Amino acid sequence: MIPDGRRSRRTTFVDRRSERKVLHRLLDTVRGGESHTLVIRGDAGVGKTALVEYLTERATGCRVLRVAGVQSEVELAFAGVHQLCLPLLGRLDRLPAPQREALQVAFGLSEGPVPERFLVGLAVLSLLAEAAEEQPLVCVVDDHHWLDRASSLALAFVARRLGADPVGIVFVTRVVEGELAGLPELQVTGLPEADARTLLESALNGPMDTRVRDQIVAETQGNPLALLELPRGFTRTQLAGGFGLPSVVPLSTRIESSFRRQLDALPPESRRLLQLAAAEPSGDTSLLWRAAERLGIAIEAEAAVLAGLAEFGARVSFRHPLLRAEAYRSASDHDRRAAHVALAEVTDRARDPDRRAWHLAQAATGPDEELAQDLEQSAGRAQARGGLSAAAAFLRRAVLLTVDPVRRADRILAAAHTYAQSGEFGTALELLAMAQAGPLDELQSARTELLYAEIASWSGPGNEAAPLLLKAAKRLEPLDAELARDTYLRAWMASLLAGRLAVSGTLPEVSHTVQSRTPQTQSSGQIETLLDALTLVVTRGPAAAATALRQTVNYFSGTDIPVEDELRWGWFGQATASALLDYDPWRALLERQVRLARRVGALDRLPVMLAALGTATVWSGDFAAAELLDAEAEAVCEVTGSYAAPFTALALVCMRGDETNALSLIDATITGATAGGQGVAIAFANWSAAVLYNGLGQYDKARAAAVECSQDSPGLYVSLFVLPELVEAAAYTGDTELAHEALSRYAAVSRAGGADFGLGLEVRCRALLSKGDLAEGFFREAIERLGRTPLRPEVARAHLLYGEWLHRRDRRAEAREHLRTAHDTFAELGMAAFAERARRELLATGERVLRSTIDAVSTLTAREALIAGLAADGRTNPEIGAQLFVSARTVEWHLRKVFGKLGITSRKELKAALAEGGRVLPSA
Repeated sequence: MIPDGRRSRRTTFVDRRSERKVLHRLLDTVRGGESHTLVIRGDAGVGKTALVEYLTERATGCRVLRVAGVQSEVELAFAGVHQLCLPLLGRLDRLPAPQREALQVAFGLSEGPVPERFLVGLAVLSLLAEAAEEQPLVCVVDDHHWLDRASSLALAFVARRLGADPVGIVFVTRVVEGELAGLPELQVTGLPEADARTLLESALNGPMDTRVRDQIVAETQGNPLALLELPRGFTRTQLAGGFGLPSVVPLSTRIESSFRRQLDALPPESRRLLQLAAAEPSGDTSLLWRAAERLGIAIEAEAAVLAGLAEFGARVSFRHPLLRAEAYRSASDHDRRAAHVALAEVTDRARDPDRRAWHLAQAATGPDEELAQDLEQSAGRAQARGGLSAAAAFLRRAVLLTVDPVRRADRILAAAHTYAQSGEFGTALELLAMAQAGPLDELQSARTELLYAEIASWSGPGNEAAPLLLKAAKRLEPLDAELARDTYLRAWMASLLAGRLAVSGTLPEVSHTVQSRTPQTQSSGQIETLLDALTLVVTRGPAAAATALRQTVNYFSGTDIPVEDELRWGWFGQATASALLDYDPWRALLERQVRLARRVGALDRLPVMLAALGTATVWSGDFAAAELLDAEAEAVCEVTGSYAAPFTALALVCMRGDETNALSLIDATITGATAGGQGVAIAFANWSAAVLYNGLGQYDKARAAAVECSQDSPGLYVSLFVLPELVEAAAYTGDTELAHEALSRYAAVSRAGGADFGLGLEVRCRALLSKGDLAEGFFREAIERLGRTPLRPEVARAHLLYGEWLHRRDRRAEAREHLRTAHDTFAELGMAAFAERARRELLATGERVLRSTIDAVSTLTAREALIAGLAADGRTNPEIGAQLFVSARTVEWHLRKVFGKLGITSRKELKAALAEGGRVLPSA
C-alpha cells in the first residue's frame, strides 16, 4: 500500500487484492440489505488500518461510524460504545423503554437499576438497526484489543445478533480471542517481497545502501508500517552508507525505536504537546488546549511542528496507535505526572468525575486516601452502569493509594469480588493472595474464604462449590448473619445441583447445619423463612416443612415482593411450590420468573428458568409450547455462549417415545453432566429414561432407570418426581416391596402438599398396589383428581392403567372405553410409545385399532416456529425482537420465510396455519 498522506485522497495499494475483494463483498452485502461481520486481524503495523481506510473511503451510500480503542481508556465503562453511538443518541426515544433506560444508565445519562449487559447489547443492536432503516451502516471498531471490556462485550453481542439488517461491523485487532472468537475473520499478513520493495522505495527521500534495503525487506517480512517507519529518523548519509540500522531486534521494538527517534528529533515543547495529547484518551482538542496553556506550551506553533505525526482537528488523531503509545512512554515520570495533573485540573469534576479521578491516579506519587475514595466512587458509578471490569480496575488503583490496612484489605476484597463477577478469575485470585499476605480481621478473612468459594462455583465443576460455600457460611455466622444466610442458600442450591456427585457439602449436610444454628445467629424475614423451608423439608420431611413452604409460595406469588428479591431468590421460591407437588403455583411462579428475566435481560438466569418451565409445560402435554421454550433457551445460550442441560428436549423426546433419539440424548447428557459435576442432570436423564421405557412397555429398564434417579437427593424434586414411574415399573415387574417403598416416600410429600397433582399421582400408584374395589376406587379417584389439573398426559396414563387393570379382570367393554380415551389422547398429544401401548391393549380386548401415525415433522425451523408462534400470539416485531435479542427487521425477515413455507400472506392467517397439521412443531 502507498498512502498519499492526505485524508482527502484515497489510499492506494500495491497489493492486497484478495483482502480488498473481501471488503467489497462486505459493502455489497450491506448495501443489499443484509448484515455482515468481519474481524480483521494481524500484527501491529501490518496494514489493518490502511485496509479500514480503504473500506470507509469506498462506503458510498453508507453511513460510517467509527470508534478506536485507546490503551489508557480501558478502565472507562462503555467509553467505546458510547463513542460509536454518540451520533445516534437522538434516536433513543424510538427504542423500547427497557432498552432505552438500560442504555441511558450505561452511558451515565440517567440513574436507574444496574442494567444487564445483554440488555445494553440489545439496546445498541436496536439503535443501529433503527439508524440503518434510513441508510445502511458500516461500523468500524479499530484497535479492539484496547477497547473497554463493557463495550467489547456489547459490540460482540451485536455482531452475533445482526440478521436482516443493513449493518456491517468490522473489528480490527491483533489477536482474536474471547468474545470475538468464532466470528468471520480476515487475516492480514506482510506484503510479498516485490511489493515490499516498492513500498519501501516510496518512503525514501534519497539513496539507500543495498545491504540496508535487503535487511529492512527481510526483517520486516512485508510489514507495511515497518517498511515506512524504519527509514525515518536516520540521515541520508546513514541510509546511504549502511550504518544506520542497529543489530537485529524484534520487529515491534524496531518500529517503536523508529517512532522514538522521530520523537527525539522534535523540539522539547513540541514533544511535550504530543505527550500531553497521548495522555488524554478522549481526544478532546479543547480540553487539550486548556491543559497545554496550564503547562505553558505555545499551542499553535508546536502543533504546526507536529504535522505528519498527529492532527489537531475536532479531535486529536495520531498517525498510528503505536506512535501514541511511544509518545506516552517517552515522557519522563515528572512530565507524565504533570500532564495528568493538568488534564485533571481542566476536566469538569461534576460532568466527568471518573476521567478526572483517573488522571489524578496516574499522577499520584504515593498514598492518597482522598483520591482512593474518589476512585471508589468511580467504581460505584461504573458498576451502576454495568461496567464490572471498569469498576474492578478503579478499585484496584484505589488499593495502590491506600495505607490503612483495614481499608486496604476491604478494597482488595471488593476489587477481587468485582473481577470475579466479570469473569476475570485469574486477577481475582491474585488479589485474594495479596489480601491474605496482609493483616486481615476475622470478617475479612471469612469474606476471603467466601470469595474463593464463589470463584469455584462460577468457574469450576458444579460439585466443588457446595463444601466451600458451606464452610464460608459457618465462618460468617457470628460475623454477618445476613451474608451467612445468603451463603447458606447458595450452598443449598449448589448441593442440590451436585446431587449424587457431591463429595462433601451434601444436601443433608447443608440442611442439618442450617437447622442447627442458634436463634441468635438467625435473621428474620421472608428470605430466612425460605431458607428454613428448604432445609426443613430435607431434615424433618415435608409435613414439618409444609407451613414454611406455603408461606414462601405466597410471598413469591404476591405483589409486594421487591424486584431485587424476586430476581435474586425467585428460583428458590418456585422450588418451594414444586416441593409441595402443587402444579398450578409452581407453573405460575416459573412463568413469572421467565417474564421478569426477559424484561430485565437477565440472560444468565433465563436458560435455566426456561428449562424448568419447559419441563412443567411438557408435563401438561403442550409439546408445541415446550418446543418454543426450548428454542428460546437455545437462542439465549447462543447469545451468551453458555450451556444449559437439555432438560426440555429430554422430556419431550422421552414423552414422545422416540427411542433412538432419546437414548443418544440421554447418554450425551449423562456424559456432560458427569464432567461438569451436575448430578441433577444425571437424575433428570434417568427420570426421562424411566418415562420412555414405561411408555415402551420395557418395565425392567424403566425400573432400573427410576431406581438410579430416586437415589439422588432422596425425596426432593427430580428424585421425587420419578417415584410414580418407579411404582409403575416395579408393580409391572412384580417387585411390590420396591413399589410400596417408593409409594410411601411419595405419599409423605403429596399429603403434605394436599394438591390434586400430587394426590392424583399418589392414588394412581396406590391403585396399582391394591386389589378389588379398593383398587378401582383409587383408579377413579386418580382420574377425577388429575382431571382437575392441566396434566393431560397423566390423566391419559390413569385411563391407560385403569383400562389395563379392567382387561386383566376380563371387563373388556369397560376396559375399551378407558383404553380408547387413553389412546386418542396420546395420539393427539404426540406420545407415540404410550399410544402404541394403548393400541396393543385395545387389540387384546378384541377391538381393531389402526396404528397411529404421529407426524412431528414441520417445514419450519425451531427459530421460525418460535417467531411464528409469538406473532400468532399477537406480539409485534419489536416485542418479538426484544424477547429473542434480534432486531425487528430480522423478525420480519423470518416471518416472510414462514409465510412462504405455510402458504399464507399475513399474520391473520398464522394461527390457523400453525394449528393445521401440527406444523408448529419445529424440525430438528
